[in-house]
Amino acid sequence: MAGTFTTRTINITTGSTETLHDLTNACSAFLREAAHGRNGLLNIFTHHATSGLAIIETGAGSEDDLLAALRDMAPMPHRPQDRPGSPGHSSARMLLALVPPHATLPVVDGELELGSSQSVVLVNADRDSPERRVRLSFLS
Repeated sequence: MAGTFTTRTINITTGSTETLHDLTNACSAFLREAAHGRNGLLNIFTHHATSGLAIIETGAGSEDDLLAALRDMAPMPHRPQDRPGSPGHSSARMLLALVPPHATLPVVDGELELGSSQSVVLVNADRDSPERRVRLSFLS
């Protein structure tokens, strides 16, 4: 049987603060439409230089802890611009060295295979861009 590939882009409104946005329900909804009970892989990719993806426990304070840790590891520089004409986003761009822009997760019987306390989150470090695009792709 030949494999299948299905992909979709979703838009996420993140607002004007550094934030985490839980994508787990959006991933599960996509898989209900795309996987049809099959096994495969879900690839998640964010198209931005100042956002990444993480698998963490949510609802227990981990969201604030992750943002605080990222701020500690990549503090805002004292210079106002990275390059002429560009706002200072170098610390937000450092995010991708710490939190990658992609994740590939197993799908078993059409369901995302996460641990009982794990969630897929978009980590947004850019306060100037309130909209993010995330591509979900299922391969079986």
